[in-house]
Amino acid sequence: MPALKIAPSLLSCDFARIGEEVRAIEAAGADLLHVDVMDAHFVPNLTIGPPVVAAIKKVATKPLDCHLMMTDPQRYIEAFAKAGADYLTIHVECNAPIGETLAAIRKAGVKPGLVLNPDTSLDAARPWLDQIDMLLVMSVWPGFGGQKFIAKVLESVKAARAAAPNLDIEIDGGINEQTAKEAIAAGANVLVAGNYVFSGDYAQRIKSLRVA
Repeated sequence: MPALKIAPSLLSCDFARIGEEVRAIEAAGADLLHVDVMDAHFVPNLTIGPPVVAAIKKVATKPLDCHLMMTDPQRYIEAFAKAGADYLTIHVECNAPIGETLAAIRKAGVKPGLVLNPDTSLDAARPWLDQIDMLLVMSVWPGFGGQKFIAKVLESVKAARAAAPNLDIEIDGGINEQTAKEAIAAGANVLVAGNYVFSGDYAQRIKSLRVA
């Protein structure tokens, strides 16, 4: 299994101080910076777009892991690539032609990934597992922070790890010290945590996830 990585979600940071927050969370031990992009169509909320990603990139030294909760992500690949995204993960449930969109992401110089909603089987992503750098399994419903961890998705994590032993498998939603242990045991190696990390001492919270 690939090395464990902690990816704090900037959705939970203080946006009035986002540059300071990025520096602080990196100093606390973050491996990736998770950026939640919501289009107010695929999910109800509207969040970060390419201009904010570009602003984060000016400060960040860690890779930007951009999770596109978008109905038509293929329309914005070039914009996010130019803004400085290092990863672009798209939902298998979106309207985009998956294979073509993953290829376009890689052509733009960005690492492509796929995302599964809690009720979506791994089978939906299997045809493209050899075309992606990361598989993100949602352990809450996308679109809102602070939700309770959905334990049944650990079966998808286990299946994904069996199918792709060397793939980065990310889990997002309701991650804390306890659920991190369960996720790692199932095969996840990239942990996204927003509320848990940003609601306490950043370094201590990240350390607690790392030792889980």
